[in-house]
Amino acid sequence: MIEKILGELRPKMQSILSTLKEELSNIRTGRAHASIVDNVKVPYYGNQTSIREVATITVPESNVVSIKPWDRDLLGAIETAIRESDLNLAPVNDGSAVRLVLPPMTEERRRDIVLQAKKLAEQTKVALRTARGEAWSKIQAAVKNNQATEDDKYRSEELLNKLIEEMNREVDKIVADKEKEILTI
Repeated sequence: MIEKILGELRPKMQSILSTLKEELSNIRTGRAHASIVDNVKVPYYGNQTSIREVATITVPESNVVSIKPWDRDLLGAIETAIRESDLNLAPVNDGSAVRLVLPPMTEERRRDIVLQAKKLAEQTKVALRTARGEAWSKIQAAVKNNQATEDDKYRSEELLNKLIEEMNREVDKIVADKEKEILTI
């Protein structure tokens, strides 16, 4: 019983870490990358579709993202969708592609983004602690229902503490790497 609970916890925590990595990848660092428009949807034959699914996204320069739709009729829709998104970028439609020029980031803006990354890290740590708490509750219930011994309980508590420490170190490492990337000019 205890092994099953602990076995389910690690993949759940890994999933929480994956979510953090995904959210951090969407934070702008001042350098262009194709994933900057991943969350932008355009109307395509009546459905809201990701730009990645209807266009080729390239990074021809370090501060430029080029979006070339397979259907030229989408140029205006892509331009409008980017303008209305929370990217705060001004798309340029040149007739065959939409170009996004990322302005250089100020030091103050970089610091704000680092704070945003640290906030995401704290939210991730809370989610990890919540997952640990749920597992601990299940273990205590198993002991109460005589499905596990007190020794199992204390051994699993030690394992839970080691696991949460390992995951917290991983979160700190991920965010430190992102902070370094953000602050590098």
